[in-house]
Amino acid sequence: MAGLKGGWSRRSFVTAGVAAAAGALGAWRFWPEQGIWNPCLGVLPPRLAGHELVRQAWEGIDPSQAWDSHAHLVGIGDTPSGIRINPRMRSVLHPREFGQRVFFLNAGCAEVDGKSVDETYIERLRDLLAVFPAGAKAMLYSFERTFDAKGEIDWSDTDFYVPDAYVRATAQRFPDRFEWVASIHPYRPDAIQALEDAKRAGARAVKWLPSAMGIDPALERCKPFYEALARLDLPLISHAGLERAVAGVDDQDLGNPLKLRGALRAGVRVVVAHCASMGEDRDLDAGKGGGRVSSFELFARLMREREFEGRLFGDISAITQTRRAKIALGSLLRTPEWHPRLLNGSDYPLPGLMPIFSVDYLVSAGLIDATAAPVLTEIRRHNVLLFDFVAKRLLRADGKRLPAQVFETRGFFDKPRAA
Repeated sequence: MAGLKGGWSRRSFVTAGVAAAAGALGAWRFWPEQGIWNPCLGVLPPRLAGHELVRQAWEGIDPSQAWDSHAHLVGIGDTPSGIRINPRMRSVLHPREFGQRVFFLNAGCAEVDGKSVDETYIERLRDLLAVFPAGAKAMLYSFERTFDAKGEIDWSDTDFYVPDAYVRATAQRFPDRFEWVASIHPYRPDAIQALEDAKRAGARAVKWLPSAMGIDPALERCKPFYEALARLDLPLISHAGLERAVAGVDDQDLGNPLKLRGALRAGVRVVVAHCASMGEDRDLDAGKGGGRVSSFELFARLMREREFEGRLFGDISAITQTRRAKIALGSLLRTPEWHPRLLNGSDYPLPGLMPIFSVDYLVSAGLIDATAAPVLTEIRRHNVLLFDFVAKRLLRADGKRLPAQVFETRGFFDKPRAA
């Protein structure tokens, strides 16, 4: 990583910032078994690339159908990308935001002395994908700005902005490995036009993070946007449950899974990111006096409602994180009737956030065999994307596992591109 200017001890200061960020992510109480920093090692050694566990992970999967449905394209805007990050994330006076920036860029191995962060992030991701069979791809996410109730951009509550145009151009530069996902705020005055433009330009879906972007999915003003999504047959991928990685307006109530019913009833195919596997939300079905229940339980309630079959899905990105795994992982494995409605995603670069994952925990919970732990740990030091994939293929609970179809996501997104 590039050094800080001036009299700061970079590693000691940033470690403090990272500690604050990890605390914000709710994971610092778990001592990181693989340390704090992603070592960002180089090419995966042949003995790991060709390991029996890796070969077994691909058994039954058609690589040409294996699209990682949840990968973030990030940077700092040191190219003409149009990326913007909030000044707080550059300031040592805001240790949480500063630490988060450093943490996430380290997870993506993006800070190298003398090189562009924007370009290095892409290069690293391409290197990680190079060990995957031909045809396997990552779906890169844009990240929209926050808009207020008047439909005006709120830069003060926008942690970072990754424009659709940049993500689209990146996918077009490397079509053998990337597809792209738009991010469009429904309060934008030009939201429908932006949606139609994204569809024509090959966007595979639209991504929201309501609690950060200031989107209330239950509002009537979202209905025209939902109708357009349904007409264009573009899935909506929406975060639900607790969000700790990106603050923005930081209104956690907006991430209530039950607020997505309006989109579902409008005919939209909705993907609940992470299966709402962290946090609690108010039970809106119980009226104004409804108490708070697990966000994952509210997601499960929606999955059990027959009217949403064929429209409601969940992605399994980040579910092997220790905090999420404790809540939801066993249930997802043990509910085979949900498996046709689950989509694999890595939430890259999060698998590179060393403190929030624990192979030892997965072993102690009986979800992964202890003999696989040393191999997974070593793979992660070289290739966090392959680690995420192989670990999920090894998961077991009461003899049940995630079937190959969970990882063959292309058919869900590969719809006709014409509006």
